[in-house]
Amino acid sequence: MNRRGNKKLAGKKIGILGKGGSGKSTITVLLAKALRKHGYDVCVLDADSANIGLHQALGIDKPPASLIDYFGGTVFSGGSVTCPVDDPTPLLGAEISLNKLPHKYYTQSQEGIFFLVAGKIGDKGPGAGCDGPISKIARDLKIYGIGNYPVTLIDLKAGLEDLARGVITSLDLVIVVVDPTNASVQIAADIKNMIDQIKAGKLPATKHLKNAELVGMANRIFLEAKNTDVLVILNKIGNKETESYVKRELKKKGIEPIGTIHEDHSISLSWLKGQP
Repeated sequence: MNRRGNKKLAGKKIGILGKGGSGKSTITVLLAKALRKHGYDVCVLDADSANIGLHQALGIDKPPASLIDYFGGTVFSGGSVTCPVDDPTPLLGAEISLNKLPHKYYTQSQEGIFFLVAGKIGDKGPGAGCDGPISKIARDLKIYGIGNYPVTLIDLKAGLEDLARGVITSLDLVIVVVDPTNASVQIAADIKNMIDQIKAGKLPATKHLKNAELVGMANRIFLEAKNTDVLVILNKIGNKETESYVKRELKKKGIEPIGTIHEDHSISLSWLKGQP
């Protein structure tokens, strides 16, 4: 891996968010490959507890074992990883160097992109509990290369839940993917609004916490949150008319997208076939 040098994104955590079906995972893969081509060391963390197939889109045959198991399992199955809403306590051992992490917990694509999975709910069976512990891993995980500083892309759960759980507090940059639907535009506005509130010092809900120590910890995590920037990318845009309309609707909410990815049926076909 390369050293940080003058690469502005080296060592940064970038969260990819958006409405379900907007193309978060597609954007994650495209960004990972583009950054790799520009000489970055790249780690992709799959933190979407319900979606599957991200490894295939990266050209990886089999996903690695979940980090939730590495950290001892979820509290709902008798393990040690708790939901950050119920227990904001930082995850022990969350700063990981890949040369010390057992190899079964990560893999690498042909382009040299490192791939890790926070955890999945679907393979745990009925009554497995909430996916809050997976959010805590996404919040606290800090990945180092073999003595170096990769950029980490985190494919997060659709919607706002991960932000509300505090994942946003550790992100350097948020990329919101917007497809041509009213719901997607609204979610982008809600994400921006939530991040603006955190920047303004709004504290999290804490009345449910059991003691003053946990309340203080939750407040401190939000008060010390990184000054996260928000970028918006349009995706699945079929024509100029649609692009102009979505941009107008976003502008009403104070949002200017940085770019557009047009509808490409070959991408949909690749996801259908489980191919990169």
